[in-house]
Amino acid sequence: MAISLSLDQKEKAKHGEQLFPLQRYITNLSSTYPAVTAHWHKEAEFTMITDGNCTYQIQLCPYPVNAGDLIFVPPLVLHSIHSNTDPAMASETFVFHMNYLGMGNADICAVKYLTPLAMQKIIPPYIIKKEHPVYADALSIFHKISQLYHAKPIGYELRIKSLLLELIALLLPFCQEDSAFSQLSNEHTSKLKAVLEFIEQHYADPLSVADLASVCCFSEYHFMRFFKKYMGESAMEYVRNVRLAKAAELFEQGAQSSLEVSLSCGFNNLSYFHREFKEKYGMTPGTFQRKINV
Repeated sequence: MAISLSLDQKEKAKHGEQLFPLQRYITNLSSTYPAVTAHWHKEAEFTMITDGNCTYQIQLCPYPVNAGDLIFVPPLVLHSIHSNTDPAMASETFVFHMNYLGMGNADICAVKYLTPLAMQKIIPPYIIKKEHPVYADALSIFHKISQLYHAKPIGYELRIKSLLLELIALLLPFCQEDSAFSQLSNEHTSKLKAVLEFIEQHYADPLSVADLASVCCFSEYHFMRFFKKYMGESAMEYVRNVRLAKAAELFEQGAQSSLEVSLSCGFNNLSYFHREFKEKYGMTPGTFQRKINV
C-alpha cells in the first residue's frame, strides 16, 4: 500500500514490519498540502521525483529538484520538502532501516560503511541529478526496487536488500568525511531539531517565542532570526501550520466536532480556528469534512 506523507511527521510513522523494515510512500504536494514539514527519523530514504519540482531542505541547505531527480537521505538527517508548482509535485519514496542491510552485524561492511553512514560520519550526495556519474545506475536500481516491491516474487526481500547495498556502494566514492562540514552547522541542526521536537510534543499547549527560544538557549531576537533563516517562516507561523495540519489529520480520521478539534490542536478561539483553517486549506472545516467523506 502507498501511504501519503503530506500530513504526517514521518518520524512518527511505522516504516514496514519488524522483519522487513521497508515501506513505500507516495507524496503528493499541492496548494492544499504544499509542504512536508522539517523532520528526521532513524531510517534512510531513497526517493524519485516523479512529477513537478520542489525544494528539499536537507541539513539546513536548500536543494531544488525536478522530475527524474533522485534523493538519498541518510538516517537522522533533518529534512523538509516545499512544492514549487501547482497543481502538484509527486514523488515515490522507499524508507528503510539500515539494520535491514546488516548495520548491526560485526563485519567490515557494517563497521567501515553502514554504521558511519547512519551516524553521519560520512556524508553521501543527497541529490542525484542526471549529470551525476552514478545517476543512470541509481535510476536503474530505483526502478528495480519499485518493480520488485509491487510484484513481490519469491526472494524479493533479498533482491531489494542487495539493490540498496549496491546503491550505497555506488555512492561511497562520492561521500565526504564529516570533518568537511562546519561544527556550527551541526550545532544549529541540533538546536533546530530540539525546537521542532518540542513543538511536536507541545503544539496543543500555549506557546510563545520565549518558550521556544529557551529550548535552544537563544535570546528571542536571535531565535526569531535563526528560525526564519532555516525554516523559511517565523516560529509562530510554523506552530500555526503544525496545529492546522494536526486538525486536518483529525478530520481525516473521522473527528466531527470543530470545537473539540480546535481545542485539542491548541486553538482556544473557534472563530480564529475557522478563519486560519480556511486561509490554509481554501475551505472551512465543515467543507473539508464533507470533501474527504465523499
